[in-house]
Amino acid sequence: MERKQPQSGKVRLTEVAQLAGVSPITASRFFRNPDALSAGKRERVENAAKELGYVPNLAARALASHRSEVIGVLIPSLTNNVFADMLRGVYDASEGSRYSIQLANTRYSNLQEETLLRIFHGQKPAGLIVTGIDQTPESRAVMRNMNCPIVQIMETGPDPIDMLVGFSHSDAAFAAVAHLLERGYTRIGFLGARMDPRGQRRFEGYRDALKRASLFDRRRVITTLMPSTVPLGGTLLSDLVAKAPDIDAVFCINDDIALGALFECQRRQIAVPEQLAIVGFNDLEFMASAVPSLTSVRTNRYEMGRKAIEMLTAAMNGTPPQQHVFDLGFEIMMRESSAPRRA
Repeated sequence: MERKQPQSGKVRLTEVAQLAGVSPITASRFFRNPDALSAGKRERVENAAKELGYVPNLAARALASHRSEVIGVLIPSLTNNVFADMLRGVYDASEGSRYSIQLANTRYSNLQEETLLRIFHGQKPAGLIVTGIDQTPESRAVMRNMNCPIVQIMETGPDPIDMLVGFSHSDAAFAAVAHLLERGYTRIGFLGARMDPRGQRRFEGYRDALKRASLFDRRRVITTLMPSTVPLGGTLLSDLVAKAPDIDAVFCINDDIALGALFECQRRQIAVPEQLAIVGFNDLEFMASAVPSLTSVRTNRYEMGRKAIEMLTAAMNGTPPQQHVFDLGFEIMMRESSAPRRA
């Protein structure tokens, strides 16, 4: 016999409980915290909900519990592989939990970030992951009033809103340039695109390493506010060679720029690394596959995503981690493009 649906077409939780053979309280507990039920009861309630087409009212639940079961994630780009790797960690770590992920794209705009944070504030998220540490005073005020755990990612730095997981961009860039200096390169250029706060800190690390060696030369710096692309890397290298033809190495703000610089070297028949060494940043997959293979700074983006979810989950369950700031560090992946300079 076909089950008769209510005239309104809306299935009630009591119907799910009746079909599953459990109390309404038990059925409600399944949708709030399925791990609190035995495997048998979980299966019965889940099957009943599917059969009846029951969808829990998340808005009503948020009002009742003072928060939703959504984790908000704010990132500056949906196409950048750097953030794609981080999101893999977020989704892998949250899989099987009762929390769903809601993405928001700030498009590198502080004003857009403020707007999105206000929207999330109204939605009462269970937790929030926000990229970077350079929010406006207005955004920081909104975040401090969110009444939920927050993890800022991709960086370390002073005065986090709540929790923080990432690494030092300036230290990583300093180490990359120090690597080139150790290999015998002394006329090291810088190619930078977009120049957002993280990019600025990479430039600071580059500059500080060369100033310490008394080798910094502003003529060897080429930057643009344009978004990073591989073709742009070639253009920036062309500009650098025209401005400072004596360069023997180049530190690139990211791997797209580094790959473009390599292609431009090949077009100009500039031997890498014999005539020009190249170092990138992030260590995307193609860096090891390039010919010659490209040295880069490896950043633990996937682990950042996983760690952020672990920290949020612990805090949302009432046991926030004792360590609120995690520095996941970096590694210089030494490859052919920065082989020791020949005398």
